[in-house]
Amino acid sequence: MIKEACVESLAEAIAAEELGADRIELCSRLDLDGLTPDFDLIRETLSTLTIPVKIMIRPRGGYFVYTQEELQLMEEGIDRCKTMGVTEVVFGVLDQQNQIDIGATTRLAKRAYPMKVTFHKAIDDSPDILFALKQMKTISEVTSILTSGGMSTALEGQTILKRMVQSAGGKLTIIPAGRITDQNINEVHKSIGATEYHGRRIVGELS
Repeated sequence: MIKEACVESLAEAIAAEELGADRIELCSRLDLDGLTPDFDLIRETLSTLTIPVKIMIRPRGGYFVYTQEELQLMEEGIDRCKTMGVTEVVFGVLDQQNQIDIGATTRLAKRAYPMKVTFHKAIDDSPDILFALKQMKTISEVTSILTSGGMSTALEGQTILKRMVQSAGGKLTIIPAGRITDQNINEVHKSIGATEYHGRRIVGELS
């Protein structure tokens, strides 16, 4: 079981690694559900930690429909991450109907290659998550999906999450998220049966 800790500072990243996190997702502004972190922080975190570090690529808070200018900003962030040796980035793009924006997602995922790509919880805003998953399977560069199964917590979304894990097969890794902590991770795992999990406190309090 891989435990991915969501952090927004170097101190939190170090604490997460010390507490047993297998991987970090580094963001800024978690009060806005995570934006692209400062590139100096990325560089410092990469040079300090020994576990893998994923980087959030998100230019602003709010909805996940982006302008061409915002998509270009995301591409620039992806390019900088690639030159810094980042191995995985995290982003999500929807269209006006909250369906997966296949064109923009493919464009960003191809730009990111050979870095791995996680499509984040934007998928939870889509009207039919299982259909959205089917769409995601057509984009070969996307390797994982971070999701709460359309609910506010992983336990509430467990029925959909289990179906997503089964539907994804070996094509995509489903990473359940949503109030997963060191206190309930075993219950969540027993309910869903995924191989990876994500949470702010998945290995405990970080400060």
